[in-house]
Amino acid sequence: AEADLIAKAAGKSGPWLLDRAGLELGPVVPAPGKIICIGLNYAKHAAESNMAIPTHPVVFSKFNNTLAGDGELVPLNTAVASQFDYEVELCAVIGKKTVNVSEADALSYVYGYCTANDLSIRDLQMRTSQWLLGKTPDKFFPIGPVLVSADEVGDPQALQLSTKVNGEMRQNENTNDMIFGVASLVSYLSQYFTLEPGDLITTGTPAGVAMGMANKPWLRAGDVVVCEVEKL
Repeated sequence: AEADLIAKAAGKSGPWLLDRAGLELGPVVPAPGKIICIGLNYAKHAAESNMAIPTHPVVFSKFNNTLAGDGELVPLNTAVASQFDYEVELCAVIGKKTVNVSEADALSYVYGYCTANDLSIRDLQMRTSQWLLGKTPDKFFPIGPVLVSADEVGDPQALQLSTKVNGEMRQNENTNDMIFGVASLVSYLSQYFTLEPGDLITTGTPAGVAMGMANKPWLRAGDVVVCEVEKL
């Protein structure tokens, strides 16, 4: 109820209004029941990874220990690995219980969207056929800084995504390059397990990751990574 009152007072001053510049932001969804990730979901990214275009969504997961807020420091454990990579993604947040929904209805079950960085450690990810180890180190899923309701975002398949590392543009693509769109993913997943409010579906990354570049510019301590998604 208090949050509703604050939302209705948007644009007005009050004792609850703080200077954002002085705030340490947490993840926009602090305790999701599930973090569902989709791999190889952009055609050009599949090509740069030398992997076939999937005929079904590639589904894996992260755990809640990966959650981080905008601007948080992310530890790179160089004692166990060296191939640290970035992945800008559009992340959908489920808004209501979702079971066996059609693709036509699927977007009505999405509360909103946030920007995500599906950070990865490639030498651990590719060590076995299971990707989990390279995907779920601490703080390896920063989301935010804001959660934007679906009505404000509009068509999720018409958004520009980008990543800059130390000011250098690495990724710059549109969500229209997705192999499986958001509606398709929500419908597909709901055929196999129930999606609950607050569950996250991060929808894959476009081309331009370090793994796909000839010089393999892996992230190093001190690098600044800026991921952006249009309207978010």
